[in-house]
Amino acid sequence: MKILGIYGSPRKGGNSDLLLDALLEAAREAGAETQAIYARDYKISGCRECGGCDKTGKCVVKDEMQDLYPILKEADAIVTAGPIFFYNFPAQLKAIIDRTQAMWSDRLLKKGQGPSAPYESGTGYAIGVGATRGKNLFEGCELTCKYFYDAMDMEYGGGIFFRRVEDKGAVLEHEDAMDQARELGRKIVKGG
Repeated sequence: MKILGIYGSPRKGGNSDLLLDALLEAAREAGAETQAIYARDYKISGCRECGGCDKTGKCVVKDEMQDLYPILKEADAIVTAGPIFFYNFPAQLKAIIDRTQAMWSDRLLKKGQGPSAPYESGTGYAIGVGATRGKNLFEGCELTCKYFYDAMDMEYGGGIFFRRVEDKGAVLEHEDAMDQARELGRKIVKGG
């Protein structure tokens, strides 16, 4: 099994990074192959909504996103992690997500416009960390992940979310956050 971790935080070594590190380490210990993408390290433009991918399933924008498409396609499971900025993921991560529009177009070209067949490319998960305690704090990132994974023909398998975590490293003080991350890593390898 190949698990891809997408690090969405612009802050290196921040709380969502620490959680995803723990998850991927547990997944490797359980026998998975893992790979990491750090959104902050890529220069990726936003989707132009030009319709260029509608006929070919390929994005016409030539930037570093072109390097990520094959990596996204090879993964059996993807875990997207990031802090919550205004009830969603940061712009660096959102650019990657938006650019999977080409993968959605490719999926439609291959499967047709009718009702979608069952997901065939795996399962995606989310890790979210937010400073506030708002009731709807993670709804934006969960909906985004659901449709991000759908574009890649993946099912959304849920995630782990932590409120009132802001300062760098503060998640380490959260009672069982790291244990939850490791448990999710093992669960993904076991197929659930």
